Amino acid sequence: MTAMVGQRLAMAALGALAGVAAYGLGRLAEAQVLPDRLVLAITVFAAVFFPGVLVMTGPLRPLRAALGTGALGLAVAALALLASLRFAEVEGVMQPHLVLPALALATVPLPFWIAASRGAWRDYALLFSEAWSIVVRWLVAWAFAGFVWAVIMLSHGLLDTIGITVIRDLIEVEVVPYLITGAVLGLGLAVVQELQDYVSPYLILRLLRLVLPAVLAVTAVFLIALPLRGVTGVFENFGVAQVMLAMAGVAATLVTTAVDQDDELATRSAVLIHSARAMALLLPLLAAVAVWAIWLRVGQYGWTPGRIFAAEVAALGLGYGLLYALAVLRGAGWMARIRGANVTMALALAALAALSLTPVLNHERIAANGHLARYQSGAIEAAAVDPNALQRWGLPGAEVLATLTDLAIQPGQEALADRLANRALLVDAPSEALLAEVRDALPLQPATATAIRDEALSLLDAPSLRYAQRACAGTLPGGGPGCVMVVADFLPREPGEEALMVLWDVDGYARFEGFAQGRGRFVIQVHRPAGLPTGAEAAQLIRDWQAAPPAIEPAPINRTTGAGLFLLE
Repeated sequence: MTAMVGQRLAMAALGALAGVAAYGLGRLAEAQVLPDRLVLAITVFAAVFFPGVLVMTGPLRPLRAALGTGALGLAVAALALLASLRFAEVEGVMQPHLVLPALALATVPLPFWIAASRGAWRDYALLFSEAWSIVVRWLVAWAFAGFVWAVIMLSHGLLDTIGITVIRDLIEVEVVPYLITGAVLGLGLAVVQELQDYVSPYLILRLLRLVLPAVLAVTAVFLIALPLRGVTGVFENFGVAQVMLAMAGVAATLVTTAVDQDDELATRSAVLIHSARAMALLLPLLAAVAVWAIWLRVGQYGWTPGRIFAAEVAALGLGYGLLYALAVLRGAGWMARIRGANVTMALALAALAALSLTPVLNHERIAANGHLARYQSGAIEAAAVDPNALQRWGLPGAEVLATLTDLAIQPGQEALADRLANRALLVDAPSEALLAEVRDALPLQPATATAIRDEALSLLDAPSLRYAQRACAGTLPGGGPGCVMVVADFLPREPGEEALMVLWDVDGYARFEGFAQGRGRFVIQVHRPAGLPTGAEAAQLIRDWQAAPPAIEPAPINRTTGAGLFLLE
């Protein structure tokens, strides 16, 4: 057996072991024979250890790769266990603002470990090359695994036509799909490592560079048009900040691909060089606008764990932007300074990710304490206190809820006491009291259409009623309840009238619910190039419909027979 074949078999075996471990951990969690937090720690360790060993074996010897990922796996598992202590139930830790930092900690240190094993942990050329090589190896290995599964399923389909079910019988054994996927991934990674001179990241890097001028143009148009369109209306939608942060991440990545790992491999295209310089100067502006959007949202509605996480991402984006812009403004050698900034920010990312899993940066505690402070300061009234959110925010939320409960018995806190007395309505099955609260708070057009309104509300489950309750209890930007129901004959071919309910979400979206009299709920379909109204447009629509019912005009739709295709103009 040659060394190459032996390496392939070893990687396939390691991958198969990883697959079996994934299956076994799933069954272990279901069996509930160990404490939930211990199962969490073991699962996180395995999720860090096995992929890390697989992807670093080749650039490093297996033992060296195992030592690095073993230590990393223990650290991430310990931090995940620490973060889980914020919740009474361990499942509470499975939220994006905690899972994504753990994922960052599991991946960002890998190229640093490879570089450190070669005595140069801050060597940018080595870090850049290994980081992108890891990405490419994973992409190719997963593509290979997908192809193998396609072949397996085609083979099953072919043999099944003649009554041979061996493949189906095999893959119906629960552990087998895990074993096959892991083994194929390991084998694919081994082969890609052997052919690293042919399967390199440079093709991807050079393709990505070509997108840079287009992203620069879009970013410039956005930043120029933003003050002309008015920032208030744009920032009513929290999703805009998320889009800006995502675009900032794309922009930083594209600038990085342009400067490459050293001056020799950096782009020589004048267009791309100027685009990279301009993008580096615009990046802090884009990140700063995202920070502003988040700050405005927090000022309006306070902190939530999700908004704290968005603020962390925005801070990282601003850090990248400032360092990139400073690198360009200092003149010659700007590419080298951007490379140094990437190393600095990668370490900052890992440090921030680690802190977000510790009590130092406890999203739930910050959000819960902020909610309490907003009420005590008079920034929000008792009707805006959200016990449902506090109950989602783990033990810190429960502590604040207990504080509010104690506060509610004091003189002058009758509204808070009433709000908390009804909190069971926010978490249990819908009741007459909850229905009545939503019914009384929901503006209706026309006001006489109470029969279909009551029928429509009776069809809502508890979560939907709570959503409507929060929308009506909250206020639109500029004031007013964030809900309305309009009753009209929207479907003239169907008997009776229909109701359309619009609910405002604090993150700037509008939720549409349709109800047909005597026939239940129906799906809202809109033929509109811009899609459903959001942001300022949705808020204005709710105000307009609260003031007067909208005019209804016929919209004929032709449908083909047989296929039932709708032809819309």
